[in-house]
Amino acid sequence: MQKNHPAVLIVGAGPVGLASAIELGRRGIECLVIERNERVGYAPRAKTTNARTREHFRRWGIADQLRKASPLGLNYPSNVVFCTRLSGYELMRFENSFYCAPGRNPLYSEHSQWIPQYTVEEVMRAYALTLPSVKILFNTELLEVQNTPQHVLASYKNRQSGDITQIQCAYLIGADGSRSKVREVIDAKMEGQQGLSKNYNIVFSAPGLDKAHELGPAIMYWQVNPEAPGLIGPMDRDRWFFMPTGVDKDAKFDLNGATELIKKSTGIDLPYEVLSSDEWIASRLIATHYSKGRIFLAGDACHLHPPFGGYGMNMGIADGVDLGWKIAANLQGWGGTELLNSYELERRPVHDLVMNEAVVNHAVLGNQLWREGLEDNDANGETLRQQIGQQIERSKMREFTTLGVILGYRYEHSPVMLYDGQPYPENDFINYVPSSRAGCLAPHAWLHDGSSLYDHFGMGFTLLFSDQNSHPAAESLIIAAQELRIPLKVIHPTESAIGQLYPKRFTLIRPDQHVAWTGDEIANDAKVFLYKISGQH
Repeated sequence: MQKNHPAVLIVGAGPVGLASAIELGRRGIECLVIERNERVGYAPRAKTTNARTREHFRRWGIADQLRKASPLGLNYPSNVVFCTRLSGYELMRFENSFYCAPGRNPLYSEHSQWIPQYTVEEVMRAYALTLPSVKILFNTELLEVQNTPQHVLASYKNRQSGDITQIQCAYLIGADGSRSKVREVIDAKMEGQQGLSKNYNIVFSAPGLDKAHELGPAIMYWQVNPEAPGLIGPMDRDRWFFMPTGVDKDAKFDLNGATELIKKSTGIDLPYEVLSSDEWIASRLIATHYSKGRIFLAGDACHLHPPFGGYGMNMGIADGVDLGWKIAANLQGWGGTELLNSYELERRPVHDLVMNEAVVNHAVLGNQLWREGLEDNDANGETLRQQIGQQIERSKMREFTTLGVILGYRYEHSPVMLYDGQPYPENDFINYVPSSRAGCLAPHAWLHDGSSLYDHFGMGFTLLFSDQNSHPAAESLIIAAQELRIPLKVIHPTESAIGQLYPKRFTLIRPDQHVAWTGDEIANDAKVFLYKISGQH
């Protein structure tokens, strides 16, 4: 490989591309991120950074930076309020939606956070640029890609100067969104349900709107009315988003009429100023394949779904994490071909699970909840509001109370894990029951010194050893890891609760904090065992 050519080219500098770059950069892998746009603006995109994503931020050492960047402040209540309109009647509310309330929870090391995606990107980008092996170029467009068995040849153009650069790299990651050019390069097609609904995103300035109603602070208000049903909520104190739902597929968006639409929907007459707007189509689509040779897809480039549930950005960041550490392991010489092949085998079932949840959530919007008389100021109106409130509680709880999805997903059929052969329980979208079985997220615990168990995991694999006495199998594993240059850290937590969460003598935990294997004995030769876990067989 020629000098100054990156080991990995990442196309797209959104959260997915940045997550990939951070995973690679923290391990000293040279990577170049190119982005055709300037990643600035008010576009709402995601607004929920869930607990699992924030655990990655903690692992990267920047959870506190994200916490401090919250425009609304950490103590702003993450309530979701259903109402007829901001000036109208409350129908139902979900408190502490998405688990954003600060404070320690035994199930996770970081709570979720309501924060605009552009602020999340700023924190990630600032950290990525502190990593010496990461370089980011904006206004830079991918032109051509040649995928060979030995390397990837690519060219890109600076959109301002017109200069064209050709590079050679070991791998390419396409994190370039729903209109991915990289997806075209590997001849992947998006399949599934196209056009579930048509929607608009409108971001606007509205000083005083937070005080102009009596519903109290919330992160989202679902407005159920016949004129303009949809979602509205604050991004910071004066900047809000408005998303009409179920728009007629033949409707043409009228930017000039946007402020009147907001007034109709809220029932509040203020001098609104539209800052940005865009149209989007809700679909459930997944790529026919995620990779070809040395090129991989991540995030919206390989899966698209309705935003209800707040999964999109978070799922994409998890893609970047999975790809990042596996590619780094391969380039460092201790991760084999099967480790790279495991990316799609592990992530696709998770994508299907989460996309199905998003489609269920999308099925009930404000449009379906409206009933004639819902805003009547009489006994019949009050009875109707109570009935609709009960319907909302039944049908929408799984959208805002989803720890079973956020933390409970698992990798059940990975070629780089050693399973116990027993079936897993059914997926539960609400209840998360920690498990140290292979494929599951390693159970979390707070230690007596105030630290998280996760804080003691290593950059590579971690062997959690519940037996405080020396053990020949553990010693042989440590020696084999050293000989194979597989990074391995051994920890011996003493808290009794750890033994309950990790009942087997040994638990081997991957860099992404998922369990690779657990057991009381290492049955095979230690090297054979590690060959399997690192994909070198």
